[in-house]
Amino acid sequence: MPALRISRSMLAFTAAGIIAVLAVAYVSWRAPAVDLVRIENTRLTQSVVVSGRILAPAKSDIGATITGRVQGVAVDEGAHVSAGTLLIELEQSELTAALAQARATEAAAQTRIQQWRDVGAPNAQQLQAQAEANYRVAERDAGRQEQLFKQGFIGEARVDESRRAVAVSRSQLEAAKSTAIGNSATGAERRLLEDQLMQARAARDAAVAKLAQTKILAPAAGIILDRTVEPGDIVQPGKRLMVLAQDGPTRLIALIDEKNLASVRVGQSAFAAADAFPGQRFAATLDYLSPGIDAQRGTVEAKFGVAAPPPFLRSDMTVSIDIGVADKDNAAVVPTGAVRDAALPEPWLLVLRNGRAERIAVRLGVRSTARTEILSGAGAGDEIIVTPGIEPGQRVRAR
Repeated sequence: MPALRISRSMLAFTAAGIIAVLAVAYVSWRAPAVDLVRIENTRLTQSVVVSGRILAPAKSDIGATITGRVQGVAVDEGAHVSAGTLLIELEQSELTAALAQARATEAAAQTRIQQWRDVGAPNAQQLQAQAEANYRVAERDAGRQEQLFKQGFIGEARVDESRRAVAVSRSQLEAAKSTAIGNSATGAERRLLEDQLMQARAARDAAVAKLAQTKILAPAAGIILDRTVEPGDIVQPGKRLMVLAQDGPTRLIALIDEKNLASVRVGQSAFAAADAFPGQRFAATLDYLSPGIDAQRGTVEAKFGVAAPPPFLRSDMTVSIDIGVADKDNAAVVPTGAVRDAALPEPWLLVLRNGRAERIAVRLGVRSTARTEILSGAGAGDEIIVTPGIEPGQRVRAR
């Protein structure tokens, strides 16, 4: 009997152990299976990708400054021209005649100055000398007449006549002096002739300038993008006849979302690819960030320099720009999808500890589309839960 009782006790104890094991196994079986990843140390790069376009150094609208008929067009669309290249020529016959008339007027003004120098000024000096001599003679004659009158040899009428002769000769002398002063090198007559010559030269220069405006030249080296003029057209000032894309450093322009401002800065390297040639990437450098924000779009304007632009680039061509904003070696990273509330001030991870999902706060570093750097909060050996829908404190098991 005692042996029988011992056997039954052992059996009961064994059965209880089996039930406990089965209970634990059942609970573990019922806990959801989750996918886990471990923090790994690797190189991590972060980039911001934006869409932009090729920014021409400058575009010039080419037009006429005078009204005229087009005599010839020297270039076509797509032509590369140097600064000063003849683009369009207008008819010149009327303006050529106007220039000839202006030059004739200038020559006449120069002739009048020469005439003054050869004739006018010397004659004025001679007339003054004659008037001075006549005045001296009249004064001496008047003096003799006064003496004769006092001696009673002549009457008063003769004295009055001599006095009138003195007054007339004095007046003639003053007039001669004024004429001589006016015809001097600094006199009014010479200044008037010089003013006339200056007016004639100004009219000549204006005619030359008008004639020069019949030749429309390239203001700088570049490529003709558009042409809207043909020989025989009547053109007027302000009408666009051609569009010139000037040569110069190639630059890219793009709008960056303001949420990326913390990551981008002037001097960062980038790679760009034209949508038309996606397989041919070329290097660029971020060299300008606008100080202002577009409030309606929430973007900031950025410009990039291209040191060695490929030959297929065209003005206003659409490009995709990949800006490298960070590059770290040996960064502790997890999949970006494993980080919870990554855009909020307090991001966190779920880790598997003692069969349960435990929430731990972390501090993030460099981020890319696929991976995110963990600066603190989690470390090597932590098993990060990446399966969605798991709540902190929930019992889970590794898949």
